[in-house]
Amino acid sequence: MPTFKYRCRTPGGRLQAGFVDAGTVDDAVAALTERGFEILILEPYTPNAAERSLSFFNRVKSKDLVVLSRTLSVMMSASVPLVEALKNIAYQTKNPNLKQVMIDIATEVESGARLSDALERHPKVFSGFFVNMIRSGETSGQLEEVLEYLADQQEKDFDLTSRIRGAMMYPAFIVVALIVVGFIMMSFVIPKLLEIFSDSNIELPLTTRILIAVSGFFSHNWALILLGGIGIGVTLVILHRTPRGRQLWDELKIRIPIFGGIYNRIYVVRFARSLSTLIHGGVDQVGALEIASSVVGNEAWKKLIFETIREVNEGNSITTAFARTKFVPTMVTQMLSVGEETGRLQEVLDRVADFFRREVDSLVGGLVSLIEPIIIVILGAAVGMMVSAVLLPMYQMTNAV
Repeated sequence: MPTFKYRCRTPGGRLQAGFVDAGTVDDAVAALTERGFEILILEPYTPNAAERSLSFFNRVKSKDLVVLSRTLSVMMSASVPLVEALKNIAYQTKNPNLKQVMIDIATEVESGARLSDALERHPKVFSGFFVNMIRSGETSGQLEEVLEYLADQQEKDFDLTSRIRGAMMYPAFIVVALIVVGFIMMSFVIPKLLEIFSDSNIELPLTTRILIAVSGFFSHNWALILLGGIGIGVTLVILHRTPRGRQLWDELKIRIPIFGGIYNRIYVVRFARSLSTLIHGGVDQVGALEIASSVVGNEAWKKLIFETIREVNEGNSITTAFARTKFVPTMVTQMLSVGEETGRLQEVLDRVADFFRREVDSLVGGLVSLIEPIIIVILGAAVGMMVSAVLLPMYQMTNAV
């Protein structure tokens, strides 16, 4: 969405400069006029390279939104006026991007705009899920309660994501280090050690001949291998950005052995938790499903949720599409069916989210425990083969002398 830079006079007579996201100039004018601003300057804004780089490093992270939600919830519970709470958050945050956004939102709310409408003008920071939860709280008159519930759910989601990243960081670091060290050894170090064997008349062991062949290939083609790896990586990134490529990748993620089960359970947790939060906030079932489809983060699940919306609009059960989809755990379908029949769908969704969150923690912990000894065995085998390939010929040469 295009960004416009403005300079206006507020209803209180103060001069104010800032940025507004809008589809067209007319939309930007309408958005500013709604706030009661007198527009002095309005022009398209395109950040330069330095600003884009700064914006990348100062992008609003999930943790920033978790802290924002909790702080706003606490302030509202303490009967702090909304505008004052927003300004306090703006002054306290250390992220320059979020600080400017919160100042703009506080100004809009002070000018009479609804909080949800002000948040919606910053789609790069606040998701549709976040905005619709706030809007439901405003509509039902339960903004404080919705903010507290939203903060709780965001903290749970952030905690789950942090646990997974933390658990997988050590194995990922070891694997990357092994690949880098192995490439350097095979391309530059081993060929120097094996030069003395290639000119000798002794019969080389099989491991040495294999090592010579592999290191020779790497040493003569290391630049091609490096460029090929970069080319494959760039190609995969470009394909992932296409709708079809993203769909194929997301389908693959939930079907690959071991990791597919973990990914699928993560999507169950996101779906159940977001749907429960939205229903709790008073959003109707179809609207909640539409918003949840963008929160899950997987195209296969998004397609399933759209099919569910069609079934619900036709008067069918929410579990109709789930029951005929193979990658959905049977327990999820059964629990949703029970929740619908008993009229306790939100409570059931919370239980489903908690159950599968514990399963994800258990699976990730078990996987990490399994990966570590496997890495050690592979590393030991590789080092053993390399050592034997170098030392055995040297031992034979010594005996020959």
